[in-house]
Parts: sequence; structure tokens; C-alpha cells
Amino acid sequence: MHKETSTNAINRKSLNEECGMAYTLAVIGGRWKLSILGFLMNGEKLRYNEIRRKLVGVSERMLITQLKELERDGLIERTVYADVPPKVDYQLTDLGNSLQEILNAMADWGDIHREKLQQE
Repeated sequence: MHKETSTNAINRKSLNEECGMAYTLAVIGGRWKLSILGFLMNGEKLRYNEIRRKLVGVSERMLITQLKELERDGLIERTVYADVPPKVDYQLTDLGNSLQEILNAMADWGDIHREKLQQE
């Protein structure tokens, strides 16, 4: 985490305030966020362990951080049930669902251009 007064932090804040694309990337950026959002598309509601099993190689600490950031930004909703053992599941909010078209377009672009770009 950078100091809020560092040049890098000031530049990032300015860019995010002035450029919608930069802000969007700041919100959905992160090693695992796009995968989490993808798993939750189409009304999927997944428990924590289901998400963890789908994300091969993610540490528990990193997954918790990414989920908290997505929840903080209003893209996912965390529901805690008063069961024993406790049950928690995640689903997209309306705001998270509004990203579906963008995420699908990104996936399509990657599918089309992946092979060509990997050859260069």
C-alpha cells in the first residue's frame, strides 16, 4: 500500500477521478477479481469454499482480501446464515451484474486475440 501523499497515489487518484476506464480497471483489477465476478455471473450464488476450489492457487488471505474489496465496492453481496457451522455465500449485486456486458466483451476479445498475441 502506497502512502496517500506519494506521487504515485496522487497520480492514480487523479486518473481514477478523471477517466472512467481507469476507474473501472481499478475496481475490477486484481489477480482474482475477474474470475470471482465470472463465477458469480448469471445469478450464481456460491459459498466461500466453492469459490476457493474454483480458484486454483489462491491463498486464503488473498481470496478474503479480494472478496472484501469486491463487497466494499458494491459489486458482490455477502450473506451470512445463522447455521452451525456458519454458512456464507456470495452473489453479484445489481451493480456487479451491470459489468456483465463489459466482462463478456473482454472475454470475447481475449479469445479472439490470445493466440495471435502469444505468437508475437
